[in-house]
Amino acid sequence: MPEVFFFVMLMLQLPATAILLSRLIKGPTRQPPLKSEEPTLELLGKVTVVVPTLNEAERITPCLVGLSRQSYEVREIIVVDSNSTDDTQYLVKKQAKKDPRFRLITDDPLPPGWVGRPWALHTGFLASSPKSEWFLGVDADTQPDPGLVASLVKKAETEGYDLISLSPRFILKYPGELWLQPALLITLVYRFGPTGTGAQTPERVMANGQCFLCRRSVLSKMEGYVSAKGSFCDDVTLARNIAAEGFKVGFLDGAQVLQVRMYEGMVETWQEWGRSLDLKDASPRVQVWSDLWLLLATQGLPLLVVLGYLLFGLPISISLSAKFLLFGLNLFLLLIRFALLLGIAPSYDFSKAQGSWLFLLSPLADPLAVLRIFLSAMKTPTKWRGRVYGEN
Repeated sequence: MPEVFFFVMLMLQLPATAILLSRLIKGPTRQPPLKSEEPTLELLGKVTVVVPTLNEAERITPCLVGLSRQSYEVREIIVVDSNSTDDTQYLVKKQAKKDPRFRLITDDPLPPGWVGRPWALHTGFLASSPKSEWFLGVDADTQPDPGLVASLVKKAETEGYDLISLSPRFILKYPGELWLQPALLITLVYRFGPTGTGAQTPERVMANGQCFLCRRSVLSKMEGYVSAKGSFCDDVTLARNIAAEGFKVGFLDGAQVLQVRMYEGMVETWQEWGRSLDLKDASPRVQVWSDLWLLLATQGLPLLVVLGYLLFGLPISISLSAKFLLFGLNLFLLLIRFALLLGIAPSYDFSKAQGSWLFLLSPLADPLAVLRIFLSAMKTPTKWRGRVYGEN
């Protein structure tokens, strides 16, 4: 019986490790992080920015200020509010008095079959100026640096991208999130490789709706967000649909031009971010489960296997070579995990962190992070960003 267990474990982990290495080996050739750039006259009025909001008063001010600091490449900034009950609309109107590019509209009622976020972005797209060549979706929890929009458009036009989205620099504050959030983030690296390495096929495309730049002509061809209307990961769904149409899509490192404060603490990170990371709305079922297999084999199990060796040993009946093969494989996977931890460190802002050293212990949260992805993959959300949806 122990021999069967060892065989099953090796058959589970060896091919998954090979796939993981084939993705991570692209890391040294990835595109460098995007840097802020000054606009040039040919960019004048090229971009419409749309910000979807619902009760964002506690975190929207840095976003509004950051967008106001963008230059003349931004034609208009449309905030699409879903009838917030806090001070969100007041804060937007206050900013609009300082910067006439801001415009506040509402998107209620939510049509049947739509999720709130894609509906708000779709509403903003329909309300945007046809003179804008680019559509930029920005989330209210982002903090854009000056030059963000100019650098995005220059990158897209120089290299022929039709869609670019950015990975941000995460602002972490509290001990629990410092431990759990990096483990959840790493699940994306395991599945899709490092940011800026590109995707071989549309179904492996990754995107981030927190900063999502798309050619207006392309979005018009896609009929706005219609193809992602029912998706709880509309950014990835739409990006993959656009890639499938033959357009050039990029997911790049934006840590030097964009910061984000997503969730407050470990519990909110677990509940809110964890339930969308499975990406099941954007992926065929076979892909979801193959990704879960890879995460279990290469991220969820190694810590448990190594601890099992160290704490409990192994049956004497197992050959020495088999023992060291399984132990060595999992120790190797743990070493990869700690190396990746150093690799993603520049994607974090620890200036306000309480106990930033817990970031170094985030590999200990890997089994929990993988469990969260499994749980998310098995259930469709019924509550999302303040809205309640019917059971599917």
